[in-house]
Amino acid sequence: MANDGLAWPSGVPATMPAQDRVDIEETYARYAWGIDLADSEMALSAFAEDGEFDHLWQGRVKGHAAILKSLEELWYDRQHWWLGRQHLFNHFIMTPTEEGARVRCFFQIVQYNVDYGTNFLFGIGTRDDQLVQRDGRWLFRTLYVNAWRAMGDVPWKGKVTMKSRPMPPPSHPDKAQDGMKR
Repeated sequence: MANDGLAWPSGVPATMPAQDRVDIEETYARYAWGIDLADSEMALSAFAEDGEFDHLWQGRVKGHAAILKSLEELWYDRQHWWLGRQHLFNHFIMTPTEEGARVRCFFQIVQYNVDYGTNFLFGIGTRDDQLVQRDGRWLFRTLYVNAWRAMGDVPWKGKVTMKSRPMPPPSHPDKAQDGMKR
């Protein structure tokens, strides 16, 4: 494991060492368990003291106190919207950097709806985070959420060739698409 203050004492490796990969995935697990179960100690254990949390609905905040305030808004001001969520992370691309690591991954948020007793997929997207090592642990220095809410949010690298979505014909020949009888 790398030493504090110097992520890679022997120079930045070409690929992420296996133990560092495992330790970084553990950081993502601490983050998910913390935010999904309103465990502030667990959630904050994933962030550096000067870490930044860039959450699309709340904007960017810096430091443990500000991160906790943002999380408490989600947990308590929007509890019906938050309780029962699971943040899932996969397909990690981990790149060693001078400062630590850049980690990109996909995420899915599944949720148990406590009112209806059903499960559903709340959202998907990508993450692009910067991690540092402090006291022998990998921690988020910056955490960036890119939720896919519109086509422009998808970081598509290829050429977009699809046409717009086709509109179905009216269900009745005497009705226009707006449902009004003519």
